[in-house]
Amino acid sequence: MNATSLEELCYRLSTGSSTDLSALLPTGIQQEAGHFNVFNLNDFAQPAREKPALPYACRAFYKISLLIGRSQARYADDTVEVTQPTLIFSTPKVPFHWLPQERQSGQFCVFTAEFLQPTKSGVLLDELPIFKAPGYPIYSLSETDYLHVKGIFEQIHAEIATDYVYKYDLLRTYTLQLIHIGQKLQANTALHPNHNASVRMTSLFVELLERQFPLETPQQHIRLRTAIDYADHLAVHVNHLNKVLKETTGLTTTDLIAGRIVQEAKVLLIQTDWTIAEIADCLGFADVAHFAKFFKRETAFAPGAFRVQANSLNYT
Repeated sequence: MNATSLEELCYRLSTGSSTDLSALLPTGIQQEAGHFNVFNLNDFAQPAREKPALPYACRAFYKISLLIGRSQARYADDTVEVTQPTLIFSTPKVPFHWLPQERQSGQFCVFTAEFLQPTKSGVLLDELPIFKAPGYPIYSLSETDYLHVKGIFEQIHAEIATDYVYKYDLLRTYTLQLIHIGQKLQANTALHPNHNASVRMTSLFVELLERQFPLETPQQHIRLRTAIDYADHLAVHVNHLNKVLKETTGLTTTDLIAGRIVQEAKVLLIQTDWTIAEIADCLGFADVAHFAKFFKRETAFAPGAFRVQANSLNYT
């Protein structure tokens, strides 16, 4: 099927003037597999910018799209700007229009609800958070998430071309992977319903900080040690991160990092038999002297004295 006929068919389906799904389905599809297919946007004619917005997705289908290129998703009461690699989930129940601002690339898959519920134990699509929660399921992707999603679409393209007898079971698994990626992104953006950017940044920082711990062996080392390390990982300027954390917690980035490191140091001194040099090393200090100076500043005890006192209290 050529690009023009695909565009026309999608429009007819979206407006209810056509119910012929067969043109979008791969040949030889198993009846029990439901309806599923995958497309690459590079294979289709690109709508010109001066054309009116097109219904984005065939309304008879659920659709998962990976979009690259500037465009707009226009809903009844809002317009969402798409400016970076983006994962979009479409449902027949929520109409919207798509207006490309430049040539697009990316991929999308279309499927009916029956595709994910071939048995009584199948997934009820409309009960999934990605299709049930309020708001628009449009998620900008980090470089890591983009590569992950792109890889899944590549697996879908490769698998649908095979004659593997259980390939639609595998394609369901890939589709569910995409849905769960979206739901993780949805959960991150829904942590705070008021969409307070400062609170969200603080939440991301705290999560990243906690993921450095606990340390299980002397060979394990924390990966992020300084305020700049965390700012780089969160893709913000260190001054902005400091400002946000100061507003939301009353402490600077360095204060929060130091507090968590000293907390871990106390645990290691009390609960392990690691040498002080090993503890200093895995906590990211250049040598024992730097660690001892830091620990005494934070606790008023030298590491060795703290360990002796803690052990004495435990013994007593």
